Amino acid sequence: MNSARTLVFLHAHPDDEALLTAGTMARAAAEGQRVVLITATDGAAGLTAAHLADDLGSRRLAELQEAAAHLGVARVECLDYADSGLHGERSDGFAHVPTELVATRVAAILDSEKADVLIGYDPSGGYGHPDHLQVHRTARLAAVSANRQPRLFEATLPREPIAKAVHLAARLGLTPKAFDPAEFDHAWTPKAQITHRINVRRQLAAKRAALRAHASQATADGTIRTLAALTRLPTPAMSVLLGTEYYVEVPATSLSTNSTRSASS
Repeated sequence: MNSARTLVFLHAHPDDEALLTAGTMARAAAEGQRVVLITATDGAAGLTAAHLADDLGSRRLAELQEAAAHLGVARVECLDYADSGLHGERSDGFAHVPTELVATRVAAILDSEKADVLIGYDPSGGYGHPDHLQVHRTARLAAVSANRQPRLFEATLPREPIAKAVHLAARLGLTPKAFDPAEFDHAWTPKAQITHRINVRRQLAAKRAALRAHASQATADGTIRTLAALTRLPTPAMSVLLGTEYYVEVPATSLSTNSTRSASS
């Protein structure tokens, strides 16, 4: 990825960029590359504390701008689709928009930027959020729809340690009673399939600042939020847990033959 001139990151909601790709974005910017961030929704369906719930979408977009500034992002674009909700319950949400329509908009940005690299999500959409699955489909179709096809990488995490940790948490009674840890047996990507591991330890300060910018997602009445826990990690622990970011490069040949199938799935 170091040879690229312009990297375009496609994310579903504000804070997704901070959690998955912030270190890579900050590293690329520090190396003199142009970083563009596209966010599909305003994240208005996100979980937050009651006193922050009013006009949450606008609040989260403001947080996104602050996070992007910490990471050195040159351009931020929000596609302004509705947040579909955790289970896709909003029928007019991003997850339900025809993928071809979204991909056309993303491809136009790729063309305007003469993008060298596009970053989307893995086929599982990480943990299966409907909007994340739509990002996966959109990125694959947008890549082949652009005038000049960029290299496509899909942001992910190694499946095995996460599934193991989730099952352990369930056995210790640390998860809600209705939670099924088996849901994570097929989340993210098997570590053997990961093609790129990006060392972002030198960018941890920027990554922590980006995470903290999403303050509305660090608090919810009676609930411990993952984002809050991550921002409070001591630096050594943060280096271990967040010092590497993971990607799978999608071969151009595979992309060209499977893009239509992916877009319609």
